[in-house]
Amino acid sequence: MENRPVRNPGAFLFGLFPPGRNLPEWESPLEELASLARAAGARILGRSVQKRAAPHPATFFGKGKALEMAERVSLLGADLAICDQELTPAQGRNLERILGVRVLDRTELILDLFATRARTAQAKVQVELARLEYALPRLRRMWSHLDRERGGIGLRGAGEKQIESDRRLIRKRVQDLKRALEKFQSRAVRKVRARRGLFKICLVGYANAGKSSLMNALADCRVVVADRPFSTLDTRTRMLDLGQGRRALLSDTVGFIRNIPHHLVASFQATLAEAVHADLLLHVVDVSRPGFQEDVKVVEGVLASIGAGEIPRILLLNKVDLLEDALPLNLAARSYPEALPVSARSGKGLDALADLLGERVLPRPVTVLLHLPFEVENPGGLLREHAAVLEEEWKEEGL
Repeated sequence: MENRPVRNPGAFLFGLFPPGRNLPEWESPLEELASLARAAGARILGRSVQKRAAPHPATFFGKGKALEMAERVSLLGADLAICDQELTPAQGRNLERILGVRVLDRTELILDLFATRARTAQAKVQVELARLEYALPRLRRMWSHLDRERGGIGLRGAGEKQIESDRRLIRKRVQDLKRALEKFQSRAVRKVRARRGLFKICLVGYANAGKSSLMNALADCRVVVADRPFSTLDTRTRMLDLGQGRRALLSDTVGFIRNIPHHLVASFQATLAEAVHADLLLHVVDVSRPGFQEDVKVVEGVLASIGAGEIPRILLLNKVDLLEDALPLNLAARSYPEALPVSARSGKGLDALADLLGERVLPRPVTVLLHLPFEVENPGGLLREHAAVLEEEWKEEGL
């Protein structure tokens, strides 16, 4: 097997079909894998599933199913195979031996996508750390690619030494990245705490739910919007003017996804600080997406895992303009009676959302020193009706 980079490689997708679930319910996750693969530049050539309660410890699929898949991979001329679950190092090695092509799992694909989207120094550090921690137990399989490229014969001893050397280098690099990340995290927390006087709102949601579009619509800004997963890796914050002296900070964060690699969640703590320290979360859901209820559960699970599970939130059913009939929205309203239907593209529901936010955000307090003459009837009562009186002093000329 050769491992030269292929532009727009042909990919064969595979995954397990859990017993007790019907196929339409299961197809959505594999379709999501196809979307991720296309975003990474792959062409989808075929798919294979196996109904199985748990992966085979050695080959993920049963041996017979793996051999059957190898025939299809060869027939289709696929360049790589992508698994919808995370593979152990042994499963990855064995499948590559059977299939004769490079094998990626869902985690590696997502990490690759994050790497191509990282633009700032912080995002690059976060992604590199997650990739190295994922790669550390898989060095042997990565070196097997090199062995095949070089012929393999006579290289085994050198490869073993090189693996140990690489392990030491990676562990040192991981420690360096963790120290750099601690500085980013401290800076992020300080930045959030410095905004203590302002009400903080954070947009959260599943990947491609339309958070950036909603931010543009609400804050009248020009955040880049792209119809692809993980177009936002760094937190963006804008001032939101709600009228009558009410202002808030609105932040957009990285989108969540099913089975998000734990390496990424750990590495992106600095980016997720905006959500953890927010006063209010706007949970954006793509209501036009089949099975969006699962997306809601995934986001709620991630929020709980990062310590943001108890923060007040408003559920926004976005992209209502894409619904061809009212039935999906009516069903969603039954499941989430307090949710607000909106469309970032058409503007539907945004005025109602602004009013709702205005009720949550108090005007920014301003301390003033007033002199009220005795001619003003009941000056103390008048002030208390419209403001909080911190201190009062009566003098001969008035209050």
